[in-house]
Amino acid sequence: MISKAGNALNGHLDHRNPLVFDTRELGRRPGALKRLSRSVEAPGSPVLGIDGVIGVPEGAPLELDLRLESVMEGVLVTGTARATAEGECVRCLEPLTVEVDADFQEMFSYPDADDRGRPADSADDAEDDEDRFFLEDGLFDLESVLRDAVVLALPMQPVCKETCAGLCSECGIRLDENPGHHHDAVDIRWAALQGLAETVQDGEKDNMGGAEPGVDEKQEK
Repeated sequence: MISKAGNALNGHLDHRNPLVFDTRELGRRPGALKRLSRSVEAPGSPVLGIDGVIGVPEGAPLELDLRLESVMEGVLVTGTARATAEGECVRCLEPLTVEVDADFQEMFSYPDADDRGRPADSADDAEDDEDRFFLEDGLFDLESVLRDAVVLALPMQPVCKETCAGLCSECGIRLDENPGHHHDAVDIRWAALQGLAETVQDGEKDNMGGAEPGVDEKQEK
């Protein structure tokens, strides 16, 4: 698995990617601020959301509002992503849409500075960098942060409405459209006796229809 640090340091970020942002205007001046808004298309492969449950379709409009703040160790990025996610109700399986407001905040560190803003020691444990994001030539890629934020903002069990009654467990009919729908329940404790009674009744009918010849004549005499 490629670490977050490895992605940033060796990925050669493309400034033409709509989810790549430039911080060089801040000039590594602690306290410098930059606000920006950008409308982009939602990335795919995998879906931006919970695969197989609900997510923002690839290419759907995604509105980003960001605040970039220069600090000693890097650039603190705070923002909100807004989009419309699509999925299906977990109760009745009908299609649904959900408006998503995903808030996030992440530090993108300078590659040559540690958490205190001083030049990093070459003996630092590389494992500490795996959970950090780094700037590359003043650029950062927001996609990974965005994916995590959207997943957290989406419902794990989406429903078309809170009162959705779901589907009938017997025949699968949608209960909201058939509020009086039900099936007669048979008590399993009496099922065997009911079957025995039906067998006896069938046997009696067979005997009545197959009486031996001459029985009636003897009775008449």
